Amino acid sequence: MAEKCSEGLLNGAVPGETSKRDENLKRGNWGNQIEFVLTSVGYAVGLGNVWRFPYLCYRNGGGAFMFPYFIMLVFCGIPLFFMELSFGQFASQGCLGVWRISPMFKGVGYGMMVVSTYIGIYYNVVICIAFYYFFSSMTRVLPWTYCNNPWNTVDCTGVLDVTNTSVGSSLNLTQLLNQTLKRTSPSEEYWRNYVLKLSDDIGNLGEVRLPLLGCLGVSWVVVFLCLIKGVKSSGKVVYFTATFPYVVLTILFVRGITLEGAVTGIMYYLTPQWDKILDAKVWGDAASQIFYSLGCAWGGLITMASYNKFHNNCYRDSIIISITNCATSVYAGFVIFSILGFMANHLGVDVSKVADHGPGLAFVAYPEALTLLPVSPLWSVLFFFMLILLGLGTQFCLLETLVTAIVDEVGNDWIIRRKTFVTLGVAIVGFLLGVPLTTQAGIYWLLLMDNYAASFSLVVISCIMCVSIMYIYGHRNYFKDIEMMLGFPPPMFFQICWRFISPVIIFFILVFTVIQYRPITYSTYVYPAWAITIGFLMALSSVICIPIYAVFCILRSEGDSLLQRLKNATRPSREWGPALTEHRTGRYAPALSPSTESQLEVQLLNPEKPKSDEAGVAVAITVGSNGSTHSQDSKI
Repeated sequence: MAEKCSEGLLNGAVPGETSKRDENLKRGNWGNQIEFVLTSVGYAVGLGNVWRFPYLCYRNGGGAFMFPYFIMLVFCGIPLFFMELSFGQFASQGCLGVWRISPMFKGVGYGMMVVSTYIGIYYNVVICIAFYYFFSSMTRVLPWTYCNNPWNTVDCTGVLDVTNTSVGSSLNLTQLLNQTLKRTSPSEEYWRNYVLKLSDDIGNLGEVRLPLLGCLGVSWVVVFLCLIKGVKSSGKVVYFTATFPYVVLTILFVRGITLEGAVTGIMYYLTPQWDKILDAKVWGDAASQIFYSLGCAWGGLITMASYNKFHNNCYRDSIIISITNCATSVYAGFVIFSILGFMANHLGVDVSKVADHGPGLAFVAYPEALTLLPVSPLWSVLFFFMLILLGLGTQFCLLETLVTAIVDEVGNDWIIRRKTFVTLGVAIVGFLLGVPLTTQAGIYWLLLMDNYAASFSLVVISCIMCVSIMYIYGHRNYFKDIEMMLGFPPPMFFQICWRFISPVIIFFILVFTVIQYRPITYSTYVYPAWAITIGFLMALSSVICIPIYAVFCILRSEGDSLLQRLKNATRPSREWGPALTEHRTGRYAPALSPSTESQLEVQLLNPEKPKSDEAGVAVAITVGSNGSTHSQDSKI
């Protein structure tokens, strides 16, 4: 009996709940709650924590940026995270199925799928480039250390070359500084001239870079194999993919802080500039970073939570995962700026001259700094292996979001048994759509998708989700649902945030994004108007799903007037509620009339009663106590 109890608690059951290995036999559940937490941490903690947050922090006032960052975490990040987890867990459905809560807004789910598709396509290309650098690092001398390679130009000057020149000649500091500022680093030329063979325009695709194409195939194969059994297999993989990056970060941190100039770099990262705290841009960057780094409105949080047991404490999980994500971002800043400070000290320049973000940090600035370390290939292998694992953790959830949405939407036993083939099909399509990003113009398209496909559209989706749950379905109904699931209502702080504060902050992010909009550039390349138009179309393609489906749903709804059709389209469907009959209590419980109860007694006393009568009873008991109908199992 004690064993049974401990097993139930381990799998997310509450004390007193009957435990089963899989509570939902049809969809399956996580093996235990640690798997869910680690998967969610891997999903939230991605490449942006390493290559975006440290730069944002440094640019927006160092330590002063932490104040608005954590304010936004408390009032927007954690509440939205909790809302999405509770939403998916209560219904045990993916990002499409949950919209039984208000069918007219199912377009929000389709928008999430479109966003996850875009991100999944280009995110795996970034992982494939990390794979390429990982394999290239397995050599005695890193190929981007010196300027004596066929792809280097006359402007190339390596950090080691600068040092040798300054020691071996009588160059004064000004001459050395000028030479350093004008130089092209070997790591940048390796990136542009060898890895990418970068073309001069986004429309000039050139050839497919076969090494990158091969690495893209490797990354998709790895993702597919890890998801071959759905959450059952990915839940085991995350024990390594979600934890080992912290081991690598710690190794790089210990190595970094022992280097000369590391303290200078960290001071650049942390020194507060309190005057910037009054700048609206700083608050906008803080809100945006919290929103995007937690993965809100991608559909992944809803999907991962849908595999939880019904009574799992997702309130606790949301706080743990959100804080872990933000702490990782801060920790990564120490790792990045300690090495950049060392390189700036080595070159005799300001840290701001070597600081960068995005692919420029991951594939140019940081790899160049690593060449200065003894046994540099070892540190390079560790760094790129960490990037691969960080990317895979997010990619698992992106692919599972799409697969779960498709399988839940079709919903029959045939497709559930063949879920592996659905996963394979989605992976193959993702690989094929990623091929153009491995061409010589691929990086232009990758950055275009990153800047437009998953920017303001996510904010719109999240805002509509908040409004539809709190004001269309009704906050009182949702709070009762959470109380039924967790055993306690959401704390008053979260109730206030969901209803008022978080929607206001989301709207602020949207306004800030529009005001701060600047046409995309890459280094000195300015994108043509037609490319930016494609970017906006990608952004609109996810948002447009919402009004299109809403109109479609209203036209299909019953009613004599438009108002009546609108009411019917927003009313919860009969399937809304807990997935399993045993959890459909309270207003979701089947209401049995006295005549129905007597029919049930007759049925029990007459076992030979025809099956047609049993079917009649089954239909009779589907009327819920709240006036709507709830089928016990619509497939049966």
